[in-house]
Amino acid sequence: MSERLGEILVEQQLLSPQHLDQALDHQKTHGGRLGKALLGLGFIDEDDLMRALAQQYAVPGINLSRFPAPSEAVHLIPVETATKYEVLPLSRVGTSLTLAMVDPANVFAMDQIKFMTGFNVEPVVVSETAMSEAINRYFTNVEEVERQREIEDLVSFIDEGQAESVELEATEEEALDLQMLEKEAAEAPVIRLVNYILADAVKRGASDIHLEPYENEYRIRYRIDGILQKVMSPPVRLRDAIVSRAKIMAKLDISEKRLPQDGRIMIRMMLHGRKKQIDFRVSVLPTLHGEKIVMRLLDKENLRLDMTKLGFEPESLAKFQKAIFKPYGIVLVTGPTGSGKTNTLYSSIVQLNKPEVNIVTAEDPVEFQFPGINQVQMKEQIGLNFATSLRSFLRQDPNIILVGEIRDFETAEIAIKAALTGHLVLSTLHTNDAPSTVSRLMNMGIEPFLVATSVNLIAAQRLVRRICPNCKTPDNVSPQVLSDAGFTPEEASTVRVYKGRGCNHCSNRGYKGRVALYEVMEVTEELRNLILVGASALELRRQAVEQGMITLRRSGLIKVAGGVTTIEEVMRETVL
Repeated sequence: MSERLGEILVEQQLLSPQHLDQALDHQKTHGGRLGKALLGLGFIDEDDLMRALAQQYAVPGINLSRFPAPSEAVHLIPVETATKYEVLPLSRVGTSLTLAMVDPANVFAMDQIKFMTGFNVEPVVVSETAMSEAINRYFTNVEEVERQREIEDLVSFIDEGQAESVELEATEEEALDLQMLEKEAAEAPVIRLVNYILADAVKRGASDIHLEPYENEYRIRYRIDGILQKVMSPPVRLRDAIVSRAKIMAKLDISEKRLPQDGRIMIRMMLHGRKKQIDFRVSVLPTLHGEKIVMRLLDKENLRLDMTKLGFEPESLAKFQKAIFKPYGIVLVTGPTGSGKTNTLYSSIVQLNKPEVNIVTAEDPVEFQFPGINQVQMKEQIGLNFATSLRSFLRQDPNIILVGEIRDFETAEIAIKAALTGHLVLSTLHTNDAPSTVSRLMNMGIEPFLVATSVNLIAAQRLVRRICPNCKTPDNVSPQVLSDAGFTPEEASTVRVYKGRGCNHCSNRGYKGRVALYEVMEVTEELRNLILVGASALELRRQAVEQGMITLRRSGLIKVAGGVTTIEEVMRETVL
């Protein structure tokens, strides 16, 4: 910074030297920044202060009272971080995050926000007073305050003597006392707290619960509509008791703290006046500061089995349904973990499930159970994997085989042989898009002619958040941004885009629920010929697009134009 704030204001004749001296005296007496003192004394207004701060830090300055920030941007960071560093995310475009800062020279704060969010930080300067008011405005939520108070009430029952014993056991693992762990896990407040966490996650519509131990914090986060959000931080002294309680509920070994464990919890609860059964798939992982637990919520009522409501464009859905109703061949669904592949496969086999058809599945794990379908749970520890299951399936007179995932050459080879001998095979792969799936199979060691003759269709998918219908409002996005996202110039000038303002219905996030983007590549004769000659994924994509394939990005843009999601969501999940 080349000049001090007071000198800049005096030079610009926005402040007299006498008023500057008074403000400096006020600052010495009451603390805080000079800008706050000047505003408090009424010597300058917010706009004058912003112009001076912008000159001082050589970054843009804004008046936060005139710049409403969307909820999805603000809540990219927890209130603790916003308060600690006096920062507030204002907007996100692509990989850039505009961050309001009281001190733009705080490089450490910018690095922390970049690390937490994964976005590049573009700072703008605001006054200390405006920042304090904005943090109170955006983060004060009556429901959250009540929820935190309830948590504090739950844990307040445990006295300090018990707390010390918990900390002692956590630091001396070699002297592990199982009776003590069981006793702590059976304490009424701990039981109530864990029950509360499970029930609260269901009520909020979370898909995962993360219980994360750190050196000085025990953090609990929910994944809601694909985004992790911090919900509470119980005292660190309760860490072992909470973990033990969760492991007891999942029927896991509470004495084993060195190895990962997997289990399952089933609860029954009243929700909206009726009884509901929820399964939780539990994964325990030893970390540096204790065991991290992730629970995946498996709610059959949230499973969409109507393929017309998953997110397929009409032409993509027609191709997909044509492929799954063929008597033989492979249909592959690809995408990263958590992109909804299992939901798409379940929707397919529910459509195919008829009394005259024999359907067998190999899953790891079996997430939902369906009548009339023979589902097999993989157990690697006894040698029951996808490859061995597939071999057995072929002796079970199947019509349709679902393989949870093709992970290796052996599984891929058996699946292809099954497809070539008159069976319909449905499976998943982890690839970025549909055309690159062909290259992935070849990299596994499958011959091009086998891929070309066995694969009927490949569908890649992603999940994006839906705009909350309760607070949906038109969004002012420039035609240039829309063109950069992939709209044609004509579309960019006419399309109307929307966003969610944030309301009680969506917990002020602006989003409620998710929808899938689909890229469906039907393997036509032209594509088979390209595969046979070893064409690259780029060449396959070009040919598929020429034949009418809707790409992931295009699928997203169609949903943006339809008011289903936002341009930011589509750009976050897809590439041009």
